[in-house]
Order: sequence, then C-alpha cells, then structure tokens
Amino acid sequence: MKLWLSLGLLLLTITNLAGQVIDKEKLLDYYEAQSYTEAAQYLQSIYPQDTKDIKALMQMAYCHMMSGKLPEAEQYYLKLNALEPGSIPVLFSLANINSRRGNAARSKNYLLEIIQLDSLNFGAYKQLAGLGDIPEIKLKYLKKANSLRNTDPDIAYDLSMAYREQKQYQKAYDILKTAIDADHDNFTLRQAQLPLANQLGKYKEVIETGEKLMMINTDVNVMNEMGQAYFYLKEYQKCAAIFKTLEDLGVQNEGTLYFMALSYRELKEYDKATEYAKKTIDEGISDHTTLYYTALAGIYEQKNQFSEALEAYKRGLTFTASSTVYYRLGLLYDLNLKQSKNALIYYHLYLKNKPDPEKEKEQITYTKERIKALTSKI
Repeated sequence: MKLWLSLGLLLLTITNLAGQVIDKEKLLDYYEAQSYTEAAQYLQSIYPQDTKDIKALMQMAYCHMMSGKLPEAEQYYLKLNALEPGSIPVLFSLANINSRRGNAARSKNYLLEIIQLDSLNFGAYKQLAGLGDIPEIKLKYLKKANSLRNTDPDIAYDLSMAYREQKQYQKAYDILKTAIDADHDNFTLRQAQLPLANQLGKYKEVIETGEKLMMINTDVNVMNEMGQAYFYLKEYQKCAAIFKTLEDLGVQNEGTLYFMALSYRELKEYDKATEYAKKTIDEGISDHTTLYYTALAGIYEQKNQFSEALEAYKRGLTFTASSTVYYRLGLLYDLNLKQSKNALIYYHLYLKNKPDPEKEKEQITYTKERIKALTSKI
C-alpha cells in the first residue's frame, strides 16, 4: 500500500511538468520495478540539461540517488539548492550523498545549515552526532538530539555509551531507562543497561532482567553480567556455574576465570580455586606480550636508556622465550653495555633457540662472528 502511495505521489508531481507530455504508465513501470536509472534517462530525454523546472530536477535527482549514481544526484540537488536555497529536504539529500561518498566535512556543513534554519531538527543533530570524531563535540550533539527525542533508541544507546566511557554510570543508566520504558522489548537497550546496573550495585535487577533476556535469546554478554551479579550477591555456586558454562562454550576471558577462582575460594573448594587462579594468569598473558616489551625496549635503546631497555627485554622473556629478544640482548650487552660475558650468554641462547636460517641468515652469521671475537678476548 505504501509503495502505491509513494508511486502515486511521484507521478502526481510530474503530471504537468513544464507542460511536457509524460508517459505516466512508462514511469510507473520504472518505479514499480525500481528501475531508477531508466526512469532518470527517460526524464532526461524530455527535459533539457539546463532546465530550471523544480519538480523535474527533484525527480531526476531522486532517481539518480536511488540508482546509486551519487555524483549525478548531487549535481541535480545542487541546482535545486541554487534555485531554492534553504530547502531542508534538499540539504538533507546533499548531506546524505556526501556522507555516503566519505566527505564528512561537507556533509557536516549541510547539516549545520539545516540547524540554522531549524534549531530543533532532531534528524540533523542525530546525523551530526554520527559524524562527530571529537568526543566532546559528538557528546554535545547526542545530548541535543536526546533532549529533542529521548525515546529514540539509537541516540539513547550512543549517548549512554558516551557517558559510560566517562564513568558517569547513573546518567548512562537513566538515559537507557527512559528509552526502555518506551520500548520495553528492545533487547539491545536492555542488554546495554546490565553492566551499568552492575556498576551501580543493582545486582538483583541484573539477575531479574538477565533471566528475562535469556528467555528471549541466549547471549554470552548477558550471562557475563549475571555471573558478576551472582558473585556480588554472594551466590558463589551460581556464579561459578554460569561462568563454567561460558568456559564450556569457549568464550571465557580473564575476568570470568577470575570470578570463578574467587567463587571457588569462597566455597572452600581450594583445588578448583587454585586451578582457576592459574587459568586467570595464563589468560591474562597475551601471545604478543613479549613483542610489546621488545618494542618498548627498542624505544629505550633509541633514547640511550640502556638500563631501562635491559629491564624491558628481560621482562618480555618472563612471558615467553624469543630468539629476537635473545639477539637484542646480546647486542645490548655487547655494543652498549660492553659486558662481553653476558653478551656471549645471550648470543648462545639466540642460536639455541633455532632462529629461521633463511629469514635470519644475516643475524645468525653476525652472531657467530661476534661469539668468536668475544671468546678470543676472554
């Protein structure tokens, strides 16, 4: 029904464009088939390129935009904007086109122009918030959009997350509550509210809401928040059980394992508590931790802070053995700290760690040469 009404409106606007004869049936066929490219070509065959007919330009701009020909659509909308400055629908179309083409700055300018014409335009503030790359500016637009329509779920979610990042948990919670009251079955909003409720100590609410959400959809994020709430309510068995489910699903993390260790400790199941404490430690160690320390050490070396570099390299080795780190330590002791014996230790460790003979051919050759040179001096 809506499609037919839309088509009817489109046809109505072009019935007597500039006195031209329009084949309405042909246009109707194009619109029904969503053949907007053909519709635009048909209209262009009737109207001259320099036409100033507002209705014709509007139709051709729309058809080009719907067919994905954004540069052509923009040119028609620019003509419309020049002929009738201050048309909010035209400005919105220009903002949308530029946003889709990645020109956020130009899109933002059109939206600001809309606000100058209509300071209470919710849609403009909503889109400006989406284009905001500076947190303070984005927050400003989100707050304004929310003040104009506090039940909009997208704005409520984004504004709540912005407040959450600032650790303003009560504000974030209240923003979502208003939107949830208007759309009680919105799973996304209710799920987003759970961690805020936990932060505010509303543990029973987390459990009650979580149980309802789990009846709709099993979600690991909901389970995670429920597990934390169970812990703070001192229901340690339920806490351990729900996090064990996450572990069985393979979605455990450092936090869930930590709560399991604490829960088993409170339940005086010390063997399990020990097991999960160790798992927590292992989970907290990234495969890239050694790499991060190596990068840090390299920075220290460049700053001639050799003691700090030495500490960083050795700290990295506490997580995992690395031929790269052994080599770098050998160089550090050899060239900068002038400690030949220690250099030899790490050069030998580098070779024992079986570096790739192809990728590290030059390093291996250099290491062997330095071992010979240093050994002869000792």
